[in-house]
Amino acid sequence: MGPVRSDTDDRVVPLDAGWMLAVLDPGAAETPAEADARGDWIDALVPGTAEAALIAAGRLAPGAPSGLHGRDVWYRCAFTAEGPATLRLAGLAGPADVFLDGAPLLAARSMFQAHAVDFAAAGRHHLAIRFHALNPLLASAKGPRQRWRPQMIQPGALRLVRTTPLGHMPGWSPDVAVVGPWQPVDLVSRGGGPRLEDLSLSARLAAGDGVLDVAVRFDSPPDLPVEVLCGGQAQALHPGPDGAHAGRMVLPRIAAWWPHTHGEPALHGVHLRIGDRLVDCGTVGFRTLTLHRGADGKGFGLVVNGVPVFCRGASWMPPDPVSPGGADPLPLLALAREAGMNMIRLSGTITPESRAFHDACDALGILVWHDLPFANFDYPGDDAFRAVAQAEARALLGRLQGSPSLAVVCGGSEIAQQATMLGLTPDQAALPLFDEALAAVAAEIAPQAVYVPHSPWGGALPFVTDEGVTHYFGVGAYCRPIEDARRADVRFASECLAFAAVPSPASLAADGLTSPAGERWKDGVPRDAGASWDFEDVRDHYVAALYGVDAQALRSGDPERYLALGRAAPAELMEQVFAEWRRAGSRCAGGLVWFLNDMKPGAGWGVIDRLGQPKTTWHALRRAFRPVHLGITDEGLNGLGIHLVNETAQEKRVRLTLATYGEGVHPLVRAERDMVLAPRSAESLSSFALAGRFFDMAHAYRFGPLAHDATLARLFDAETGALLAEACHVVQGRAATPRDIGLSVRPVIQDGAPAVSITTERLARFVTVDDRAFRAADEGFTLAPGETRTVSLVARGEKASPRGIVSALNSHPVPYEFSA
Repeated sequence: MGPVRSDTDDRVVPLDAGWMLAVLDPGAAETPAEADARGDWIDALVPGTAEAALIAAGRLAPGAPSGLHGRDVWYRCAFTAEGPATLRLAGLAGPADVFLDGAPLLAARSMFQAHAVDFAAAGRHHLAIRFHALNPLLASAKGPRQRWRPQMIQPGALRLVRTTPLGHMPGWSPDVAVVGPWQPVDLVSRGGGPRLEDLSLSARLAAGDGVLDVAVRFDSPPDLPVEVLCGGQAQALHPGPDGAHAGRMVLPRIAAWWPHTHGEPALHGVHLRIGDRLVDCGTVGFRTLTLHRGADGKGFGLVVNGVPVFCRGASWMPPDPVSPGGADPLPLLALAREAGMNMIRLSGTITPESRAFHDACDALGILVWHDLPFANFDYPGDDAFRAVAQAEARALLGRLQGSPSLAVVCGGSEIAQQATMLGLTPDQAALPLFDEALAAVAAEIAPQAVYVPHSPWGGALPFVTDEGVTHYFGVGAYCRPIEDARRADVRFASECLAFAAVPSPASLAADGLTSPAGERWKDGVPRDAGASWDFEDVRDHYVAALYGVDAQALRSGDPERYLALGRAAPAELMEQVFAEWRRAGSRCAGGLVWFLNDMKPGAGWGVIDRLGQPKTTWHALRRAFRPVHLGITDEGLNGLGIHLVNETAQEKRVRLTLATYGEGVHPLVRAERDMVLAPRSAESLSSFALAGRFFDMAHAYRFGPLAHDATLARLFDAETGALLAEACHVVQGRAATPRDIGLSVRPVIQDGAPAVSITTERLARFVTVDDRAFRAADEGFTLAPGETRTVSLVARGEKASPRGIVSALNSHPVPYEFSA
């Protein structure tokens, strides 16, 4: 059923208190009575997982293996109710049997399906849930022969059991066991009116008007008219047979929903009214969304409300992998929006997210790429498995009807890629479940979204970069030079740019990871199963290439310098790649960085660390993702490419400046131009055209000794002088050795909050702030000689005065401290 939030005819009581659990050997108890007698019971959190309860009870150390997949887990609680009632179990992680008052009530075999069971309540009742040990089930599971055997998710029998692969992906997933009632359990006491059995919502924009289609079905025809309320209007639905009602509401000149980078994400509440009964159906957004395949029919670009949208963002990971779906998603999503991200991907390798997650994306104007929960495997193609998969998809997408943020529904992650990389032809790797069955469900339940059978998808082989959707790791895992970002001709990257990104010194210290040579350090570094290298090796490759140093020698000889360069390299690469992809001549329509947030302590793929603190890569994306954007690319003998983007609906009167610096305090070349950026536009010009004369900014001609280190481009508001965007090009190997550049810092109060005023006499490359109690609102920028920039400090939550150091890649660190 669709997204019903509340119904005044029902009384909903969350069963979120009074739960206990016991862990037993497999088969040690077959009934609730046996479990009561044999279990060592502890308090449990619901919604939640057994592992979270064990940690809360002090019986398991965070991060330690729980072994729960080898045990049965029993839950129990008691409640009181009278009259007609319904038990709603929104999600049970692990094959489970549910008992009410000792009698079997239902068997749940997919963690991605919800269950609702009616019963006649009569006083005190006892609810029990048995979660079967997963390992014995996997050991005995039988299914069709696999056409391919992926290494990333282990064991292969997981393809036959509908549970999450979290905890089964050695190399990057935490060793967690997701077992328990991970979604809410509710008791519904039903009123006397007709029961709402089905709800369908569809919202779209047509010629500037909102069009809302509503269909409902009751278990018996209501005696009173059924009305839909939205946008300050009311309209009666037309009655049909068997308690069905349907209708279309047209809302003239309704405020449209936009991704936040392109406009306001306007939402409108929807209610049903039957007399004095009110049903809250949540909110909808009115928009259009179409897929543009490009002039050659091979691209992949989203067009929202008639405007092409460059989609940029990252793949979401559970903030608390021990209890996925339970943490408040808003802090991470707020940081995603602040960084300019307008799309978040839910990968098939993780669990679907909570309603709160999707509500937040709707409100924040963040598009969602929603993989269904399938990844890598050769899944069974029989009727029974297909029926389960379709039921899951109906449940997951049904709750998102009318959600304007839902933009892409994808069958799963790296399924066809695994098949073809392991030797099958595309015909041999045919996947009717994803190409046909799930496509039909998505078309019916989520018409507001584009459907993609699997990711990557679209080329002669599913993973080629210049057709459809790709997972691009040329710059990154495959250690290709930055030029590969153009050579690959990426059309849309639903995964890209995975680096072992180093957290701030404060976060490393909080997690007890002070040395890259420590025994726990590598636990947080991702690696692909079967690979002889990890993603720290990838980062070290680029550190050597960008800064001309021996990364391994620094690792042992100067670990602080090693980590400083390790923070800089991925950040600078991300800015360069997105400058390439967002330029006017690019055919790329989007890129989603692999991992928004880390699930483990240490140098993970996330641009936000496990503690929720932004890394330098987050700051780099914040510059790269601005709606008004400025980028620089190296065009070799054609100089530097200067690329300007205005995604807003208003023209922008700007001043573009360009300055090239060497060792001195004065620019070797300086140019500026007043420009008008048209709405929804992108344009490019060369550094030669802007400067009006020859200067080898790209260091391509190499006539005579190299005289300069870097070129800075800035975009200012022509009226206010406010800095709108900035970009920097540094000659390879330059401005990377610490020396005295006249860097200074002064603590100040700005708008009633602490800040640091940073000044430099000479060019300061990649400025960072290390403060254990505060984080800098901006890092990784480059300062021109004589420039001062004031950077706000954001408290990390501790009650302390700011105290830290400011550094640049080419400067010695400078301390600061606020006086009491």
